[in-house]
Amino acid sequence: MLKQLKIPVGVSDFRKIRENGYYYMDKSGLIEELLKTDATEVTLITRPRRFGKTLGMSMLDNFLDIRKDSRYLFSGLKISQNQELCRKWMNQWPTLFLSFKDVDGSTFENAMGLLKFTLSQICIEHQYLEESSRVNPAYKQIFTRLKEQTGTFTDVQSSLLVLMRMMKEYYKKPVILLLDEYDVPMAKASSNGYYEKMLEVIKTMMSTALKDNESLRFAVVTGCLRIAKESIFTGTNNFTTDTISDIRYDEFFGFTRPEVAEFLKEAGCQDCQETVRKWYDGYIFGNIEIYCPWDVLNYVQRVLTEGVKKPENFWEHTSDNKIIELFLKRRDFDVTEKFEKLLNGEAIRESVNENVSYDFLTSTEENLWSLLYLTGYLTKVKEETQEELPQERNKITLKIPNAEIQDIFRKSVLNWLQEKNMYSDRKELFEALWKGDSEKLTELISDLLFDTISYHDYAESFYHAFLAGLFSGAGYVVESNHESGLGRPDLVIKDKVKRRAAVLEVKVSRKESELERGCERALVQIQERQYRKKIEASGFKTVLSYGVAFFQKSCRIMSHIAWRKKNGKLGNAD
Repeated sequence: MLKQLKIPVGVSDFRKIRENGYYYMDKSGLIEELLKTDATEVTLITRPRRFGKTLGMSMLDNFLDIRKDSRYLFSGLKISQNQELCRKWMNQWPTLFLSFKDVDGSTFENAMGLLKFTLSQICIEHQYLEESSRVNPAYKQIFTRLKEQTGTFTDVQSSLLVLMRMMKEYYKKPVILLLDEYDVPMAKASSNGYYEKMLEVIKTMMSTALKDNESLRFAVVTGCLRIAKESIFTGTNNFTTDTISDIRYDEFFGFTRPEVAEFLKEAGCQDCQETVRKWYDGYIFGNIEIYCPWDVLNYVQRVLTEGVKKPENFWEHTSDNKIIELFLKRRDFDVTEKFEKLLNGEAIRESVNENVSYDFLTSTEENLWSLLYLTGYLTKVKEETQEELPQERNKITLKIPNAEIQDIFRKSVLNWLQEKNMYSDRKELFEALWKGDSEKLTELISDLLFDTISYHDYAESFYHAFLAGLFSGAGYVVESNHESGLGRPDLVIKDKVKRRAAVLEVKVSRKESELERGCERALVQIQERQYRKKIEASGFKTVLSYGVAFFQKSCRIMSHIAWRKKNGKLGNAD
């Protein structure tokens, strides 16, 4: 019988997880590792989305915040064994914890409104500062405006500095700043065309809070990308970064293999181990293999609640996956061969720049490979066997980490193909279709296939989507696997104006030499299952039948007319 664990899907509040008995993977070693280097003022940690950054920051907040008593939350966790560290740090320091994850907006004005709202919520949380006689009245005036969301542009820029100075005056101790998802405002600004305006806000906010600030004990900042220091962290002293290439915190974001094995054992899902490994493992952070925690938690919860063990793509629903399509649309980059290698499970060796700037993310091919690597769409190969040449010192051997991300790549390639086909000149293709010219159709579709991105394990679904995309958006009704006759034809294209239709049945051949036989099998299926008869009965005067066979990038199309002329097997009934 499956064990009913409380799975914390979507819960990133450390206190809530511990108080409510949710399953918790002990990551408290992060605290000890972080506090080893007392001299570091600013630590920037970057990881892809859904790898536990916010939960890690919430844990730090609960451990450090002077307003809390958190000993019971850490009871039994690894950090509780270090009594000296707990005595010195646990709930001993004023802590300012905020997240920029919701600072989104299609315009700068909307984004600024959300930023003001975020700052207002923090001010409400620390409202005691406004009421204290220990705090400078001039700071209180700014605080009140921030709380009421009436702050000036300068108020917003200086907000973190003002809050930290107020907290230092109140507690007589310097402040620990925990800033989660710091780069979200810059990412959204870059996507929506107001990057320079937002940069002016965030850069000043960071500079005043992190550079030569006597109120700062230390800061931990998290995000998806390590934005170039000169863009935001200009002049920041004692600044260290930890990216997915570094080893210091490699085990603290995401699940390690032993952690997943223990979790599956606790949940009674040991038989799912291979599925979980194939679909959600494969990321290399530092020197260790990491599973995406969001996927593992979602999958196990689904198994426990529904009993469904079929893997699902959970990661693609958490954000817009247009990065891959953005890459494909660049006419000045020829990435077809590289994408084919990746989709076939092979690796490519590319230059990667971990110091990027959102306004130049798509300016070079190197930046785009860097973006795919840093955001989790690609990972490095753990062991590099080739000898590193001097000219390749900035290069990393990259691959798709697992089946889930490969699925996202395939869907992105299909979306790109369909959009590309929709805006191409397809007049000649349509003419050949309605004339029953299977030779011309074979030629035209073969040319289009040659320009696609291929992979070895082609499935019929790929070709269905490819063909559907060719005939969509042109005034025709395109029905895929629509109920008709005694079965479901793969594709039906209807021209209601001229009362004509075409039935396409698709077969995937194992060899190129078997393409013609694949067409024959498809046409026989159309005849035996009477696909055409129902369409004719609904009022269409002309219904054409096509058998379509594919082998990788090779295509063969045969009409029922051509087949009848060849050997008469379909007869007049067809």
